[in-house]
Amino acid sequence: MNNKDYFRNKKVTVVGLARSGFACARLLSDLGAQVSVTDNQASDATSLYAFQLKSKIKNIMIETGLHSCEFITGRDMIVISPGVPDTALPVTLAKQLEIPVISEIELASILCPANIIAVTGSNGKTTVTTLIGKILQANGKKVFVCGNIGNPFSGELEKMEAGDFVSLEVSSFQLEKIRKFKPKISVILNFTRNHLDRYLDMEEYLEAKKRIFMNQDESDYLVLNNSDPVVKGLANHTKAKVVYFNETRDLNSNQAAVLAVASILDISADTCMEVFREFKGIEHRLEYVAEINNVIFINDSKSTTVDSTMWAFRNISSPIILIAGGKHKGVDYGIISDLARQKARAVILIGEAKEKINNVLKGILPISEAATLEEAVKAAFSRAKPGDCVLLSPMCSSYDMFLNYEERGKVFKRAVIDLTANNHGA
Repeated sequence: MNNKDYFRNKKVTVVGLARSGFACARLLSDLGAQVSVTDNQASDATSLYAFQLKSKIKNIMIETGLHSCEFITGRDMIVISPGVPDTALPVTLAKQLEIPVISEIELASILCPANIIAVTGSNGKTTVTTLIGKILQANGKKVFVCGNIGNPFSGELEKMEAGDFVSLEVSSFQLEKIRKFKPKISVILNFTRNHLDRYLDMEEYLEAKKRIFMNQDESDYLVLNNSDPVVKGLANHTKAKVVYFNETRDLNSNQAAVLAVASILDISADTCMEVFREFKGIEHRLEYVAEINNVIFINDSKSTTVDSTMWAFRNISSPIILIAGGKHKGVDYGIISDLARQKARAVILIGEAKEKINNVLKGILPISEAATLEEAVKAAFSRAKPGDCVLLSPMCSSYDMFLNYEERGKVFKRAVIDLTANNHGA
């Protein structure tokens, strides 16, 4: 690791005790920092992480179920997890006390000896980040695929060496609190309406995305979608060398972005095409789960935007029974109306956004509501006819009912497996 002494003897509070917060706390302790952790949730998961940290780190201070001032005052630095908003007590108090607040990716980048390839965008980040990792592996490179799709960046640092690569999925939330984060290659896939529960407007959301290249210089690269006018226009705001990509008849947008990155790294197109042919997709993204009585079940829990659900609709040929809903992010569900009218037979709604989605789709499709995802799966199956597809594609984030989209997807798959057992031999 680089800059190993940077955090030694510093008093650091980590805000958020999920995967990234847990990894940050362990890393900081190993580097000689005095670590505290605060999380306003008191779930089974945070309790387990707290127990594991206390068993590994002597004298660590941990609070769950609240944020208190004593965990912020007197600190040299605050490290926040992606889901922590600017309105949270640790952030507002740190600002008042002029204590630096950084994100987990900023912390990790300070220490990272490897070449960072950072991928952001409203949709497609997970697939592109995964494929970049696969083409690097196919080319004989040592690569770490990190971010919201697997291991936290900070949890992999001890294994990295100079000359290695990090393929890093980066959200706008993580970019809000960077200072010196400087990828060798930045990729911006697209820009669509999203996260307006967090940002005042689309301009503020775009400003967060633009931070991915704010520290890049003439020695770095910025890969942009030539077909997205907003993204294409970002070329006028960077010092980095710009490389464009275009969707074609033979390459979808995600594959074209990966090919552009490969061209920078001198990885052949043939290598990329072989990786594309062998790629089976990622868990929770248009993932086949089972077929029961000639009804197919697809887990698309990773779809947290309307655009990603529309993409799923376009890639499914069967009539769809859609399960949707979750935490509202200020998006316009109306843009799916025409496609839903053409391709769906019914909608089952869950979560806090169900009323908003219902207001848009009522009169277009039969709509019912369910209190839990398990109930929604049963209701969808009861409506389905042979040849239909039951699709979980929420258009919303998961945080009203689940820890994350992975948990949501796993609950869906368990519910389908239970159906399989109940309908065995039917």
